[in-house]
Amino acid sequence: MSDRESPRDVVRAACAEYGEDVVIDWCVAFLSGEISGEAAYGVELPKLVAITGSDNPGGWKAPVDPVNYYWIRVWAARVFLYVWRDDVVDTLLVAAGDPAWRVREHVARITAQRELGQLVDALLPMLEHELPRVRAAAVRAVGAAGEFEHAEAIRPLADDPDHTVRAAVERALAKLEERLDRAV
Repeated sequence: MSDRESPRDVVRAACAEYGEDVVIDWCVAFLSGEISGEAAYGVELPKLVAITGSDNPGGWKAPVDPVNYYWIRVWAARVFLYVWRDDVVDTLLVAAGDPAWRVREHVARITAQRELGQLVDALLPMLEHELPRVRAAAVRAVGAAGEFEHAEAIRPLADDPDHTVRAAVERALAKLEERLDRAV
């Protein structure tokens, strides 16, 4: 990806060249592990190049250290911020429990953006994550897609040590009240 190409532009270009459904299928395969890290940096590399916009995704020397394979899932999840198909929810539900926090954070971002209420419960463990950005992403997802009962899950974070998390809670509670048209 060049300095001028945003992730959105890269995804649009990939979809223009290969079709949205093909790109989505690749990303589901990357995110679910159907395409392994070895394959992603091997025979399936053209797919990874298409969704990242880089001839060397990650900028690593070959062979790529398997510790970095989680980035494949991060990049695949990021695609769903720009293109969508309803059957992706099942893959995201599994990805909400991914061992890599960056993957889970992207699932929360997608949940918030697309208002995917069916994913909120799977994201609740993120409210206790050590990183404020992960807690804040989960809080935003609850605000955008949660239900009345989810307000109680985020309310304790109103006293979070991190100001971004506290601000996210304030906005999320207001958004819940607005969306649900009732006090939370």
